[in-house]
Amino acid sequence: MNEVVDTLRKIEEKYKLFQQQQFTFIRALERSREEAHDLIRPVSSIVQVQCYKDHHCYNSTDRRILNMFISICNDLRCLCHRMETVHPGDSVTNGLLEKCKVLLNDSNDLSALRATYPHGVVNYLSLEEARHRYGGVVSVLPIVIDSMREWITHSKRHVLYIEKDFQKFLAANQRPQQKAPWRPPGKHPY
Repeated sequence: MNEVVDTLRKIEEKYKLFQQQQFTFIRALERSREEAHDLIRPVSSIVQVQCYKDHHCYNSTDRRILNMFISICNDLRCLCHRMETVHPGDSVTNGLLEKCKVLLNDSNDLSALRATYPHGVVNYLSLEEARHRYGGVVSVLPIVIDSMREWITHSKRHVLYIEKDFQKFLAANQRPQQKAPWRPPGKHPY
C-alpha cells in the first residue's frame, strides 16, 4: 500500500510540473492540429494526442509537453493495475478503479469531460477552448488523480477497520499467560 501512495505522490509531482505548463500544452495541441488540418474536431482522446505527437508535431518543445501528457497517462494506467493487485477491493474501490480505467482508455471520448472545483484547469482556457476543443483532455488527469486519492483513502480505512477487528478478536480469544508454578520459599535451585 505504501508503494502505491509513493507512486501516486510522484505522479502528482509530475502533474504539477505539467500543470504549470498547461498553456504550452494547449499551444502544442493547437499547432499540431493546424499541421494535421484538423481544426474542426475537438481533441477527444489520448490516442488523438499520441497521433498528433507522432505525425504532426515538429517542434521539440511541443513534442516534449505532449510526451509528458502521454507519460503521465501511462503512469496512471500502470498504477491502476498495481492498485488492483494491492487491495482486492469492495464495491466502492472497484467502482473508482473502473472509472479510472475507462477515463485512461486510449480511445475513450473525453470531449464531454470537465474538471470542476477545486480544479481550475478548465478556467484557464478561453471560453471557446474550454467548451469545444481542449476541456476534456485537460480535465482527464485531475479527475483520475482525485479518484485514485479517494481509492487510497477508502482502502486505508478498510484496512484499518479490519486491523481493529483483528485486534479485538485477538484480545477476546487470547489464552491467558501461564504463570510459573508456585514454589515454596527457600527451595529454589538457583
